[in-house]
Amino acid sequence: FGLRQRGLDAAAIEHLPLTKRAGRDSMLMTRAGNIRLACFDVDGTLTDGRLFFDSEGRELKAFHVHDGQGLVLLRQVGIEVALITARHSEVARRRAEELGVRAHIGVKDKLACVRELCAELGIGLEAVCFMGDDLPDLPAMRAVGLSVAPANAHAFTASQAELRTYAGAGAGAARELCDLLIAAQGGFDDPIPVTPTGELA
Repeated sequence: FGLRQRGLDAAAIEHLPLTKRAGRDSMLMTRAGNIRLACFDVDGTLTDGRLFFDSEGRELKAFHVHDGQGLVLLRQVGIEVALITARHSEVARRRAEELGVRAHIGVKDKLACVRELCAELGIGLEAVCFMGDDLPDLPAMRAVGLSVAPANAHAFTASQAELRTYAGAGAGAARELCDLLIAAQGGFDDPIPVTPTGELA
């Protein structure tokens, strides 16, 4: 994104939250401002990657409320949101339903899923952001307009992403991306509407 050309320390930039990095890179803000669909992997992106099962074999996941609030706010600025996971996870479906976002579970080909969403929304891949953490996410990440990995993504996948968050997966990484996209869209003209519980505004 031209950071070196402007004499900025790339290593220092890498350790800044995305919104602060964007303040030093107008090209990044321009690209983020063109995003109309934000796609998120679930395990290792919206969660810390660990899988829990109860004594009856039912899957449990922990999500961060900051990330949930970010996904809700994206929709309020006109960005569609989709959770795309390879696992057959009812927990992920319920989380998406709670937040009012799209859920695609048991997806074998995430890029094909993204292409279908683009066709439905009438947008190109350049208007898509994809956040993922591991190999199944790479085809989609390489094809879209903006690819992002959480701080603790698998090393190879992180090396292929255009951006890497300061926060870890399941601990604010998704919110960091949401804040960048919201800022690039111009933010909110009026105070952000929130409920007493926060994320379900």
